[in-house]
Amino acid sequence: MRMPRLIFLSLFTAALAAAPRLSAQGALERVFPERFGRWNAVSSPIKIKTDEGRAQLFAESGLKNWLAEEYSDGTEKVGVTLRQFRDPSGAYEAYTAEFGPHMHPSTIGGPSAIDQERLLLLLGNLILEVRPPQNPTTEELQQLAAMVRKHSEQTPLPPIRTYLPSGFSDGTQRYALGPAALQSALNALKHEEFTNLVSEAGFASGAEAMIAEYRNGKDSAGLLLIEYPTPQLAEQHLRHLEQALSPAIKQAGTTIERKASLLSLVLKPSSAAFGHGLRSALNYETEVTWHEPRQTITDPPWVTILARIFLVTGLFMVVAVVLGVAFGGVRVVAKIFFPGRVFDRPEQMDILQLGLSGKRIDSRDFY
Repeated sequence: MRMPRLIFLSLFTAALAAAPRLSAQGALERVFPERFGRWNAVSSPIKIKTDEGRAQLFAESGLKNWLAEEYSDGTEKVGVTLRQFRDPSGAYEAYTAEFGPHMHPSTIGGPSAIDQERLLLLLGNLILEVRPPQNPTTEELQQLAAMVRKHSEQTPLPPIRTYLPSGFSDGTQRYALGPAALQSALNALKHEEFTNLVSEAGFASGAEAMIAEYRNGKDSAGLLLIEYPTPQLAEQHLRHLEQALSPAIKQAGTTIERKASLLSLVLKPSSAAFGHGLRSALNYETEVTWHEPRQTITDPPWVTILARIFLVTGLFMVVAVVLGVAFGGVRVVAKIFFPGRVFDRPEQMDILQLGLSGKRIDSRDFY
């Protein structure tokens, strides 16, 4: 009896462990449209296994699922793949890691890159890839993107991407949430000599990085931005990064500067002037505001205050006179009409006498 139970428990546990994966895969399968434009789905989506070369980067980006589908219009075929990540920041990291220097922005709209082989579209936490991009028309691709975007998570992308000055070379911008993406970016942009900066960047402290290449005629330089949650962390890692730079790299013109929570590293500038102009063009501004408690004066004018004082004092005096007259008047009237019956009844009055005379004091003599 124990063996069947053990087998049942093992199968039940395996089913529970596989349930999230199956549900995630089924959810992503439903994102693929049956048809867009003149293109119809040929078969069911198939799962793509991550290659070893990008497994670490995709794990850092939070890849949850990767499916591919084939579409046909009767004569030609188009391959469509979808990659699902845990959030748009992870998707943006993987999206920029796919860039090549030959890729350019497309006319589809939104973050996109295209070359002769493929089209990449960043749609929230999803990356849509189309191969080859020449077969569908622009309108068909826009229709496909709109269908997929409805199923994506539309939270804002990392703000650090907007800090880069304009004019960087297309396909060189890279975003890094962790060391794997930054290492991949340095290798892709041929900055392997800065590999030792990866361990000192401070990704464990919540850092984010952005790197791009700039060229203007004969001038060129790389720009690496690292943003930290606080200026204190930025200052701490600034010292670590400065120590990690070799004397030869510093002599080549590489410099590090901090502005609030942002570190900017100009990598191998062709000239000091070009590097300075690049750093001064950063789209990053900070403003420290000292919030002091404020009070709005609500007191009335002094004339009004004095008038209220006299009015309240007069009312108090009138009330005191009225109450005094009422109390004394009632007592006097009672003694006139009811002498010795209400107030000062003789049988209830006790008077201490010194006995200096033989005459007994009559309490009525006092009134």
